[in-house]
Amino acid sequence: MKLTTALKGAVGVVALTVGSASAEGHMANEMTIVSWGGAYQASQVNAYHNPYLEQNPDVTIITDESSGDAVARLRAMDEAGNMTWDLVDAVASDAMRLCDEGLAQEIDHDAVLAAAPDGTSASEDFGDMIISECFIPQIVYSTTFGYRTDMVPEGVDAPTGACDVFDLETYPGRRALERRPIGNMEWALLCDGVPYDEVYATLETDEGVDRAFAMLDTIKDQTVWWSAGAETPQLLADGEVFMGSTYNGRLFAAIAEQDQPIGMAWGHQMFDLDGWIVPTGLSDEAQARVMDYLMFATDTQRLADQAAYISYGPARTSSAPMVGQHAELGIDMGPHMPTSPENMEGSFLFNYTWWADYRDELDARFQAWLAQ
Repeated sequence: MKLTTALKGAVGVVALTVGSASAEGHMANEMTIVSWGGAYQASQVNAYHNPYLEQNPDVTIITDESSGDAVARLRAMDEAGNMTWDLVDAVASDAMRLCDEGLAQEIDHDAVLAAAPDGTSASEDFGDMIISECFIPQIVYSTTFGYRTDMVPEGVDAPTGACDVFDLETYPGRRALERRPIGNMEWALLCDGVPYDEVYATLETDEGVDRAFAMLDTIKDQTVWWSAGAETPQLLADGEVFMGSTYNGRLFAAIAEQDQPIGMAWGHQMFDLDGWIVPTGLSDEAQARVMDYLMFATDTQRLADQAAYISYGPARTSSAPMVGQHAELGIDMGPHMPTSPENMEGSFLFNYTWWADYRDELDARFQAWLAQ
């Protein structure tokens, strides 16, 4: 399916401004910015943080790698009345949950974000990527699979996608999968024959959930369960697993930058969106600094610049034509993007709206299954 078609209709109505962002010109000189670590956070440091600090030498940015636990941590901070984070990188479904719970601020995108170079408003430039009043899109990425090229059995074709993970006979060896239901449940059903357009309806039934777990049972004792995106590339580099899921940008870094014997299996890659949320409860000075940073870091040039460091597609329409070569390797980044036509076969769009509704329930069931 086309990404823009799949996202259409999921856009939230942005109605409210951020509030007292100016703080009469006074801005905090320190920000704690939370993201995912690894190659992705490094791309943000190179494309966003460092250029911003060059323009604002009195500012200090503290980087935190806790986005994987952002929902729980923000809930705890809110409960304690002690918000210590200023800006948080979040996947779309988590942003929607945080928005619904009042832990993320609603944003007037056109009021606080830069227009495109041709004057197109921010909301039009981001378009369908704005899936929540609280979400400021950055990139389109995918969770897909890497495999050890030197561990493919002799005379056997290399893996091409997610369903090869379930084929232990053709491709023996340990697997690596994320320690959460998202992606794993969809892949289990797709590779068990459920049509694309029936996956989420199937997961809404107890029978469908049981069917997904039954498929995952076939590889459970051969699987290493990861929590951080950097784990699968390291497991692959060490030869601890034959095949594993992780973010496509992590695999790109391992293959192109580190020259590891790893191949990409794009089939059934799972698209998702990632972006910023601004926590509630910031002081006027902290919020003013965050808004100033966001105006800079989410403009057309900066989002295009990030694609020079990692193979994720920028969320702004105006940024896409500006994506060029890798900043250090000099290779064309286009073919390494998840949205490249050569990589799109069998891809599916992670349904963040559905997961926002069912995440807590299926998280609990998934963790109970893992403990069995």
